[in-house]
Amino acid sequence: MADMIISKSKTKEAVKNCNVSGEFYAALDAKVRELIAAAEKRALDNGRKTVRPHDL
Repeated sequence: MADMIISKSKTKEAVKNCNVSGEFYAALDAKVRELIAAAEKRALDNGRKTVRPHDL
């Protein structure tokens, strides 16, 4: 897999009341990549080259 988009340390900071398993980071990174790909597709389908918040 390519470099992670998410930051392990920032993710750990965001999770307040639980531990974070090692597998969680890869799953979170995969989900973020899915969201980005879908947002990019939506922008292109709408004739834009700029991804905007409403594409999520």
